[in-house]
Amino acid sequence: MAEGQTQARTVALAHLKFARMGPRKLRRVADAIRGKTVREALLLLKFAGVFAAEPIEKLLKSAIANAENNHSMATDDLYVTRIVVDGGPGGGMTKRIDPRAQGRAAFKRKRMSHVTIAVGPASAVAKRRRKPGASIAMSTLETRRRAVAAPAKKAPARRSRKPVAAAAGAGE
Repeated sequence: MAEGQTQARTVALAHLKFARMGPRKLRRVADAIRGKTVREALLLLKFAGVFAAEPIEKLLKSAIANAENNHSMATDDLYVTRIVVDGGPGGGMTKRIDPRAQGRAAFKRKRMSHVTIAVGPASAVAKRRRKPGASIAMSTLETRRRAVAAPAKKAPARRSRKPVAAAAGAGE
């Protein structure tokens, strides 16, 4: 690239370092907002009853501000294109001592995390398969309607417990 020419950025980044929270807790929230529009993600984070939603909400607002101020992107049509949660330094934890029985002590491992979020004008995330486990995603009106409209499946007919020979002899 020649001097004086600047390439337009397609994503705006924001980083959160040394978050004093375990990566598993933050990943649960990150999975819920990945690929969503910024407005949808902010709404989801605001009303999520999860402690880990607050730092990610602040980080998302920072990424939106970076996109608007540093890269001159319109904030109306931004998506959460990428969100990565990694463990912190040195094994990702600080250690605290927890008293145990008979004068012993055990370590509590207080984990730390690094979070990186990228927002851009187009959703770069393909439709992901739902993973089992806890989720904070709100059910949409459309999914609730589909659940009500779908007929309940019948359970397969169960076989009787009578032996075949006894059943044949009983009919004589």
